[in-house]
Amino acid sequence: MTGIDRPVTAVAWLSRPAVAGLLKEIAADQRAVTHDVLDELPTGKTLDHLRAVLVAGGILPDRDERLVKLERWTSRAVASRDDHEERAMLHRYAVWHHLRRLRGRLGAGHATHLQMANVRSHITAAVNFLDWLAGSGLTLTTCTQPDLDQWKAGEDLSYRDQTGHFIRRATKNRLAKGLTFGAERWQGPVGPHDSEGRWNDARRLLHDATLTTADRVAGLLLLFYAQRLSTISSLTVDQVTAANGRVAIQLGTSPTILPEPLATLVLDLIATRRPYTVIGHTGQTPWLFPGQRPGQHISADRLGLRLIAVGIQPGQARSTALFALAEEVPAAILARMLGIHIQVAVQWQKASAGDWAAYAADVSQRTTTSKEFAP
Repeated sequence: MTGIDRPVTAVAWLSRPAVAGLLKEIAADQRAVTHDVLDELPTGKTLDHLRAVLVAGGILPDRDERLVKLERWTSRAVASRDDHEERAMLHRYAVWHHLRRLRGRLGAGHATHLQMANVRSHITAAVNFLDWLAGSGLTLTTCTQPDLDQWKAGEDLSYRDQTGHFIRRATKNRLAKGLTFGAERWQGPVGPHDSEGRWNDARRLLHDATLTTADRVAGLLLLFYAQRLSTISSLTVDQVTAANGRVAIQLGTSPTILPEPLATLVLDLIATRRPYTVIGHTGQTPWLFPGQRPGQHISADRLGLRLIAVGIQPGQARSTALFALAEEVPAAILARMLGIHIQVAVQWQKASAGDWAAYAADVSQRTTTSKEFAP
């Protein structure tokens, strides 16, 4: 245990004054306990944990709490506009574009902190720009390119890229006329990539038994396979298979054979992982990395803090790993193996300028075919 996460027993949690007071308030209510009833109570960590307990126990249906909070925040942001036309326009942009798109991407999954922050930043950018227009005696309809250039030149410019997206959408939908705001294209990784540091970190995680198995496995999946924290944190036991002396993990559309000793570490994690409450036991949680709340996996934010605590910088580590893998593996295979979008793989391939001719020659000389990939 790193000290970032500490197990909390049900008895200890229930004995807390805040928890006891909340339970008394719920018991005094004559209505059946539902999400809507809980929504009427004061928000806070105690209520969030209790809700998770009820969901894990099957008393309440599962609900994407981040998405619910985002929807409410969006409704307040839209309702705060005094002008009816602005309110309708912001509603279309926030609800029918961003929220609908997010729901489509989520499917049956839950929103991550980064996804929620991304939507909020775009909506905030739109609100800020509308406020600037109003303060300048303008509207989207009357705003000209010189007016927009004046905003760009402002000293307190914020959410530049997100504002650009809003303006391009407004122009496309004929809510603004003659405005151009170019999108900045990704030009490759920024900053140096420490390949030697990557392998030093990997060797330490592979062999340092003083670290927790969970931290070692999470760090190695990041360093070897360039997985996002949100992807690692939501891995399930069903994505790991062991057969014929080999351990494979499903990160993309093709299973990846894990090298030793990572394979053994993953099996050890499956056998020893524990939820952070006494509700349920190992066999009842599907998550490879159980979270502090019953029935939930660890959050990407908390997982990032754990890795930082053991000396891994997640953002830089993933960037370095992607750069190295793109040098060695063609984009199509990289996308299937890692579960990333093909366009992302192609961008990293171009940035790394990998020698694909050499790769093809190497493949042609192999005597056996295998889906194994061991960095």
